[in-house]
Parts: sequence; C-alpha cells; structure tokens
Amino acid sequence: MDTVSETIEMPRRRRVAGADPEKRRQILDGAHEVFLASGFDVASMSDIAAAANVSKGTLYVYFEDKEHLFLALIERERESQKRAAYEALDDDPDPAHALATFGERLIRLLSCDFAVSAHRIVIGVAERMPDLGREFYENGPLQGTKRLAGYLDDRVAEGKLAIEDTALAASQFLDLSQSTLLRPRLFNAVREKPSDEEIARVVTAAVEMFMARYALKPSNG
Repeated sequence: MDTVSETIEMPRRRRVAGADPEKRRQILDGAHEVFLASGFDVASMSDIAAAANVSKGTLYVYFEDKEHLFLALIERERESQKRAAYEALDDDPDPAHALATFGERLIRLLSCDFAVSAHRIVIGVAERMPDLGREFYENGPLQGTKRLAGYLDDRVAEGKLAIEDTALAASQFLDLSQSTLLRPRLFNAVREKPSDEEIARVVTAAVEMFMARYALKPSNG
C-alpha cells in the first residue's frame, strides 16, 4: 500500500477498532473508579487500563489521552440527566412551571458526587490545561445557558416574558437556582447532597424572583 493510502486508511481502521460500545463502556467504568479514587493528576492510563481489565494498547485505541477520556466520562455521566433537564423546557409553555422543573432536575444532576468531583478536578487543572477547561465549560454550563435562553426567546415571542437579553436572563436564573446549594458542595463545606425539599425551596425562590423581574405585567388599560 502506498504512503497516501496508508495515511487515509489508518484513522479509518482506528475508528472501526474503537467502535465496540461494550468495550468503551468497560473502559469508562474503569476510569470512573480510578478518577474518583485518585483524582485527575494522580490517575494514570495504566491504572485505568488495569481497572477496566484491558490492555493499554486497547485503551489508546478508544481514547488518545487521559484528558479526552476524562471528558468522555463526564459527558456519559451527565448525558441522561441532562437530557431529562432539557426535556422540561421542550413541552411546557408555562415559564414558571418549566423553570421550576428544569432548575430542580439540573441541581440534582450537578450535586451528585461525580459531578462535584469533576468540577473540582477541572478547576484544578484548567490553568495548565485550558483546552480541557474550555471543553468542559462549552459542553456543560454554556450549553445549558444557551438551551435555557432559547426557551426564554420562545416565551418572549409569545408575549409571556419581557426580556431584552435572554442569554443574561438565563445565566441569572441558573446562578439564582444553583449557587446556594452547589457552592458549599464544591468547596466540601457540605458533604451531603441536598434533599429534594432543599432543592425545591431554593428553586421556588429563584423562580419567584425571576418571574417578578421578567414576567410580562398585564396592562391597566
């Protein structure tokens, strides 16, 4: 085979070789165990391969380095719950109800042990690994803000909300609903996940403040 053909075929074979979903799940399960036990810096690809019961060669077929493996693990862990949170915005035209459901589901996602650990790890390595920090932010917080802003755009168009900057308003709601419960968890000041009652109390207050500012007021005329 000539050099050009080899250059074309090698990545193609790599993708096919790394396409077994069960093997990928096995690797991610091992990575989950190692990252939680050791943290990002101490964890090694050798440790992950051992925990996943695969060879290092197999590990590198699926993930080119530890950073990409970590990001893939984060995405897997939050995907199902993230989807459930976004569904609250898909079919509910009532902004107060949709925001309450979205906020509660999102806090449950972000306050789980793995999500808190992932945030700590990313913050710890972001200065020397800015690409990892950027990808984590763009695929998580920024994506959530954009989805919520899109929902708010629709409610503004329907005349239910009066918002000039929906991206700013989305960011404000997310901060209102998350900071009280998640910041103490992030700094390990609170070790336990918030209860459903705590989450409902904080999100209800956030929705009330948000709607007081942005709900379209009926005219007196």
